[in-house]
Amino acid sequence: MKTQTFLAVDLGATSGRAILTTIDGTTLHQRELTRFPNHIIASCGHLNWDIFALYHEVIEALKIVAREQIHIDSIGIDTWGVDFAFIGSDGGVLRTPYCYRDPYTDGMPQRFFSEQVPAKEVYNLTGIQVMNFNTLYQLYALRQQHNAALAAAEKILFVPDALSYMLTGEAVCEYTIASTSNMLNPRTKQLDPRLLQSVGLSANQFGRSVLPGTIIGALTADVQQQTGLGPVPVVAVAGHDTASAVAAVPALDKHFAYLSSGTWSLMGIETEQPIISADTQKENFTNEGGIEGTTRFLKNICGMWLLEQCRKEWKDAGQEVLNYDTLLSQTLQLDDVPALIDPDDASFANPSSMQQAIADYCHRTSQPVPTTQPQYCKCILYSLALRYREVFRLLQQFAPFPIERLHVIGGGSKNELLAQFTANALGVPVVTGPAEATAIGNVMMQAKAAGVVESIADMRQMIARSVETRQFLPQDVETWKTYNIIR
Repeated sequence: MKTQTFLAVDLGATSGRAILTTIDGTTLHQRELTRFPNHIIASCGHLNWDIFALYHEVIEALKIVAREQIHIDSIGIDTWGVDFAFIGSDGGVLRTPYCYRDPYTDGMPQRFFSEQVPAKEVYNLTGIQVMNFNTLYQLYALRQQHNAALAAAEKILFVPDALSYMLTGEAVCEYTIASTSNMLNPRTKQLDPRLLQSVGLSANQFGRSVLPGTIIGALTADVQQQTGLGPVPVVAVAGHDTASAVAAVPALDKHFAYLSSGTWSLMGIETEQPIISADTQKENFTNEGGIEGTTRFLKNICGMWLLEQCRKEWKDAGQEVLNYDTLLSQTLQLDDVPALIDPDDASFANPSSMQQAIADYCHRTSQPVPTTQPQYCKCILYSLALRYREVFRLLQQFAPFPIERLHVIGGGSKNELLAQFTANALGVPVVTGPAEATAIGNVMMQAKAAGVVESIADMRQMIARSVETRQFLPQDVETWKTYNIIR
C-alpha cells in the first residue's frame, strides 16, 4: 500500500491546530504543522467567532504544505458543535457567527416549547438533551429578534461545513455536526421538517446531506492560487470534534464505553440505532451522530475543569502551585478522602471561585473542607470517578450489549491517577489513549474516503497498532463500593 498524507484541521473553542498525518499502510506518523488561538470577539452586543481568522489560519497551513513541497491527499476540518454561519445569495459570508456562549438564547428553549413544539416531542424527534445554545434555540432566538442575516441567508452552514465551503465553494450538511443542532432526526439521519418549519427554514438551505468520509470537492482556483497547491480534495470528516475523537477509540469490538476526557467529559457508547425513551430523557442522555451512520449515545459530565480552575486560582493568589506529577504523587499518598462532591452540581458550572464553591458545597453537606492542594485534588478526582460510575451504570442499563471496559481518550487520558480511580470505581478495565484522538479520527475518515481503510474495524485496528495505550485494572473494589457522592 502506498504512503498517503492527510491534513487534519482541528478547531476547538479556545485554539486550533493543523496536523499532518502520514499513513504508510500499517502505522500513523503525526506532525503538528501550526497551532493558533481561537478568540471569542465581543462586538455589537454579541459574542462572535472570527471565522475569517480561522479561514486565514487554514490557508496559512496550506501555504506551509506547498512551501515544503509536501504532497497531501486531502484536507478535513472538525470543530466544536452547534454554531453556524449564514451565506448570502452572492455566495459570501453575511456576518461572523455568534458564539454558543452568547446569552441571547437564555430562556429560549422554554419559550420554544410553549410556542412551537413541546419538549417531549422535540426529544422524541431528536433524542438530544436540552441546552440553551443548541442550534434550534439559536435560530428561534434570531427569528424572534428579526435578525437581518437570517432573513437574507441563502444557506446556513455549520462551522466546519462553512470553512469547507470557503475552500471549495460546495455547501454540505455533514451528519455528525448536524446532529448537535437539536434539529436532526437520528432515525432518518436528516434534518426534521417540522423542526425546520418551526424556525421558518427548509432542508435545502443547509446544503446536501453527507456522511463522514464523503469528498466535498476540490480547492477552488482562488484557493489554489493563494496557497500554491493544486486541486486537493476536501473531505467531510466527522465534523463534530467529539465524533472525530470517538472514531479514534482503539477498540476491536463493540463492547465498550468511551470517555472523551478534558476540561469537560463525555461518556457514552456507539449504537446502530438511537436510544430514545422517557427514561433517557429523564436522565438527560443525548443521541449524536457517529461514523458510518452510528449513534453516539452519551451524557455530558464535568471534567478536569474543577481542578484546572483551582490551580488557576492558586496561581493567581500567588501560591506555589505544585506541578502535576508532584500534585498527583502527593494526592496518592493521602490516606483519607477529605470530602466528596457532585461534579455536575450547578454551583460548579462557572463560579467566581472554584475553591470557595467546593468549600461551600462541603459546608452544605456537612463535610470537612479540604485545606491543601493534594486534598482538593483527591476530593475532585475521587468525585469524578464516582460520577463516572453513576453514568456508567446508567449506560449499562440502556445499552443493547454488555459493556466490558472503558476507553478514555483525549488530553485527560494522560492522568493516570484518575484512570486508576475510575477503574476502581467502575470495576472494569480502563484503557487510556490516544490523547490526540480528535486529529486521528479526522484523518481516519479522510483515509476512508481515499480507500486506505474500508470500515470502522479496519480503522480501529490500524489505530490500535499505531498508538500507545495503557490498561488500568480495578483495585480495592470492595472499598470503593463504600464510597458515594454526598449530595
